[in-house]
Amino acid sequence: MIQLIEVRKSFGEKKVLQGANLHIKHGESMVVIGQSGCGKSVLLKHVIGLLQPDEGKIIVKGCDLQTCSARELNEIRKMFGMLFQGAALFDSMSVGENVGFGLQENTSLSQKEIQKKVSERLHMVGLPGIESLKPSEISGGMKKRVGLARAIAMEPEILLYDEPTTGLDPIMADVINDLIIRMKETYRVTSLIITHDMTSAYKIADRIAMLHQGQIIEIGTSDEIQNTKNPIVRQFITGSAKGPITEKEGL
Repeated sequence: MIQLIEVRKSFGEKKVLQGANLHIKHGESMVVIGQSGCGKSVLLKHVIGLLQPDEGKIIVKGCDLQTCSARELNEIRKMFGMLFQGAALFDSMSVGENVGFGLQENTSLSQKEIQKKVSERLHMVGLPGIESLKPSEISGGMKKRVGLARAIAMEPEILLYDEPTTGLDPIMADVINDLIIRMKETYRVTSLIITHDMTSAYKIADRIAMLHQGQIIEIGTSDEIQNTKNPIVRQFITGSAKGPITEKEGL
């Protein structure tokens, strides 16, 4: 469904991606882990076509994002839903307007049909009847769930999650994890999840890939990653202050 082939990206002299390779299967939940600032969100932005690589290819469902036309890229983007790290709700809009925004902009559905879909999506994420509330009137965990309702409003084939449990307490984080699993089971979507929350990663992933120094250095199932012999991966997943990462960075 998604292929990154030898993707390289620099911002000035800072090399972020240095030959990253990643293949995500149809219907798979792929979790990408790595240190803060290692390029996980940059990788995500390449997948949806917001950034163009300096070198390499990104192929989504057989389409090369670097060679397709602007019209084709817009059609490909309609295949995606995205849950942003901070939910990224429009403060001036109600919850219902936020969830229905994509439907309003990209479909010819009537207001009644849009309202019905909004209600269904909010019910799916456990927030029925809050359409009239503003984002300022709901909690952080609720905002994440509203963001997820918006992400699935157009029934996407691919869901992207950027740090979906960041800033949430352990219980609410697990609620989001269960919703991610439910989205996969309900819609059979392909999911790409960026996180450094290992509890979340182990629960929701079919496979986990670690991004380090611009490359995917290891990929495997949760069990394979937990039993890795790679000292860099091992240090990261155990959260140890001692190891090759901190030694190399002089910490």
